[in-house]
Amino acid sequence: MNIETKYFGELAINEEKIVTFPQGVPGFVEEKHFVLLPLEKDSVFHVLQSTQNPDPAFIVVNPYHFVRDYAFDLDDNTVELLEIASEKDVLIFSIVSLKDPFEESTVNLQAPVVINQTKQKGKQYITNLKQYSTKEMLFNQQLTSQVKED
Repeated sequence: MNIETKYFGELAINEEKIVTFPQGVPGFVEEKHFVLLPLEKDSVFHVLQSTQNPDPAFIVVNPYHFVRDYAFDLDDNTVELLEIASEKDVLIFSIVSLKDPFEESTVNLQAPVVINQTKQKGKQYITNLKQYSTKEMLFNQQLTSQVKED
Protein backbone atom coordinates (compact mmCIF):
# COMPACT_ATOMS: atom_id res chain seq x y z
CA MET A 1 0.00 0.00 0.00
CA ASN A 2 1.28 3.49 -0.83
CA ILE A 3 0.81 6.41 1.55
CA GLU A 4 1.74 10.08 1.43
CA THR A 5 3.96 11.02 4.38
CA LYS A 6 4.93 14.34 5.92
CA TYR A 7 8.69 13.70 6.02
CA PHE A 8 9.38 11.09 3.34
CA GLY A 9 6.99 11.82 0.48
CA GLU A 10 5.17 8.83 -0.97
CA LEU A 11 6.12 5.49 0.59
CA ALA A 12 5.12 1.90 0.09
CA ILE A 13 4.28 0.29 3.43
CA ASN A 14 3.42 -3.20 4.52
CA GLU A 15 -0.25 -3.19 5.56
CA GLU A 16 0.58 -5.67 8.34
CA LYS A 17 2.62 -2.89 10.02
CA ILE A 18 -0.38 -0.57 10.36
CA VAL A 19 -1.24 0.16 13.99
CA THR A 20 -4.91 0.83 14.69
CA PHE A 21 -5.82 3.38 17.34
CA PRO A 22 -9.47 2.42 18.05
CA GLN A 23 -10.16 5.76 19.76
CA GLY A 24 -7.97 7.82 17.47
CA VAL A 25 -5.30 10.10 18.93
CA PRO A 26 -6.19 13.09 21.16
CA GLY A 27 -6.76 16.06 18.88
CA PHE A 28 -7.05 13.73 15.87
CA VAL A 29 -9.86 11.35 16.81
CA GLU A 30 -10.67 10.63 13.16
CA GLU A 31 -7.10 9.39 12.53
CA LYS A 32 -7.14 5.73 13.50
CA HIS A 33 -4.43 4.11 11.36
CA PHE A 34 -0.72 4.82 11.73
CA VAL A 35 2.57 3.28 10.80
CA LEU A 36 5.83 3.59 12.73
CA LEU A 37 8.73 4.67 10.50
CA PRO A 38 12.37 5.19 11.53
CA LEU A 39 13.31 8.86 11.14
CA GLU A 40 16.78 7.85 9.96
CA LYS A 41 18.65 4.58 9.77
CA ASP A 42 19.69 3.43 13.29
CA SER A 43 18.00 6.45 14.89
CA VAL A 44 16.23 6.37 18.26
CA PHE A 45 13.64 8.71 16.72
CA HIS A 46 10.67 7.43 14.73
CA VAL A 47 7.71 8.97 12.97
CA LEU A 48 4.22 7.84 13.93
CA GLN A 49 2.68 8.59 10.55
CA SER A 50 -1.03 8.61 9.72
CA THR A 51 -1.78 6.31 6.81
CA GLN A 52 -4.74 8.46 5.77
CA ASN A 53 -3.08 11.89 5.50
CA PRO A 54 0.44 13.39 5.58
CA ASP A 55 -0.61 15.11 8.84
CA PRO A 56 -0.55 14.08 11.59
CA ALA A 57 2.96 12.72 11.74
CA PHE A 58 4.43 12.67 15.23
CA ILE A 59 8.13 12.41 16.03
CA VAL A 60 8.36 9.80 18.78
CA VAL A 61 11.11 8.24 20.85
CA ASN A 62 11.37 5.38 23.30
CA PRO A 63 11.41 7.33 26.59
CA TYR A 64 13.60 4.71 28.27
CA HIS A 65 16.52 5.92 26.13
CA PHE A 66 16.36 9.19 28.07
CA VAL A 67 14.68 8.41 31.40
CA ARG A 68 15.90 5.18 32.94
CA ASP A 69 13.35 5.05 35.76
CA TYR A 70 10.31 6.09 33.69
CA ALA A 71 7.33 4.09 34.93
CA PHE A 72 3.55 4.09 34.93
CA ASP A 73 0.76 1.55 35.24
CA LEU A 74 -1.87 0.95 32.57
CA ASP A 75 -5.47 0.74 33.72
CA ASP A 76 -7.48 -2.42 33.05
CA ASN A 77 -9.59 -0.73 30.35
CA THR A 78 -6.47 0.11 28.31
CA VAL A 79 -5.03 -3.39 28.74
CA GLU A 80 -8.35 -4.79 27.50
CA LEU A 81 -8.72 -2.28 24.64
CA LEU A 82 -5.21 -3.05 23.34
CA GLU A 83 -5.59 -6.79 24.03
CA ILE A 84 -2.32 -6.88 25.97
CA ALA A 85 -1.48 -10.39 27.18
CA SER A 86 2.16 -9.82 28.16
CA GLU A 87 4.55 -6.92 28.83
CA LYS A 88 6.63 -8.28 25.93
CA ASP A 89 3.81 -7.25 23.57
CA VAL A 90 4.10 -3.58 24.55
CA LEU A 91 6.10 -0.78 22.93
CA ILE A 92 6.17 2.62 24.62
CA PHE A 93 6.88 5.89 22.80
CA SER A 94 6.73 9.53 23.81
CA ILE A 95 5.86 12.34 21.44
CA VAL A 96 8.69 14.82 20.86
CA SER A 97 8.19 18.54 20.21
CA LEU A 98 11.14 19.60 18.07
CA LYS A 99 12.62 23.01 18.81
CA ASP A 100 15.31 25.20 17.33
CA PRO A 101 17.95 24.67 18.59
CA PHE A 102 17.39 20.91 18.72
CA GLU A 103 18.78 20.73 22.28
CA GLU A 104 15.68 22.66 23.44
CA SER A 105 13.32 19.90 22.22
CA THR A 106 10.82 18.51 24.71
CA VAL A 107 9.14 15.16 25.20
CA ASN A 108 5.68 14.35 26.54
CA LEU A 109 6.13 11.92 29.43
CA GLN A 110 2.63 12.57 30.76
CA ALA A 111 0.89 10.88 27.81
CA PRO A 112 2.92 8.03 26.29
CA VAL A 113 1.89 6.18 23.16
CA VAL A 114 1.31 2.53 24.05
CA ILE A 115 1.38 -0.01 21.21
CA ASN A 116 0.59 -3.70 21.40
CA GLN A 117 3.01 -4.85 18.71
CA THR A 118 1.42 -8.31 18.58
CA LYS A 119 -2.12 -7.08 17.87
CA GLN A 120 -1.06 -3.82 16.14
CA LYS A 121 -3.28 -1.72 18.41
CA GLY A 122 -2.33 1.57 20.01
CA LYS A 123 -3.47 4.33 22.31
CA GLN A 124 -2.06 7.56 23.66
CA TYR A 125 -2.42 6.95 27.38
CA ILE A 126 -2.88 9.92 29.72
CA THR A 127 -1.08 9.00 32.97
CA ASN A 128 -1.93 12.07 35.10
CA LEU A 129 1.23 11.38 37.11
CA LYS A 130 2.53 14.58 38.70
CA GLN A 131 6.23 13.65 38.38
CA TYR A 132 5.99 13.84 34.57
CA SER A 133 5.01 16.73 32.36
CA THR A 134 4.00 17.18 28.75
CA LYS A 135 7.13 19.27 28.11
CA GLU A 136 10.11 17.54 29.72
CA MET A 137 13.44 18.67 28.32
CA LEU A 138 14.60 15.84 26.08
CA PHE A 139 18.24 16.61 26.72
CA ASN A 140 17.97 17.31 30.44
CA GLN A 141 21.51 17.18 31.86
CA GLN A 142 20.54 14.56 34.45
CA LEU A 143 18.74 12.43 31.86
CA THR A 144 21.57 12.76 29.34
CA SER A 145 24.14 11.64 31.90
CA GLN A 146 22.00 8.58 32.61
CA VAL A 147 21.90 7.76 28.89
CA LYS A 148 25.71 7.98 28.66
CA GLU A 149 26.06 5.54 31.58
CA ASP A 150 24.24 2.78 29.65
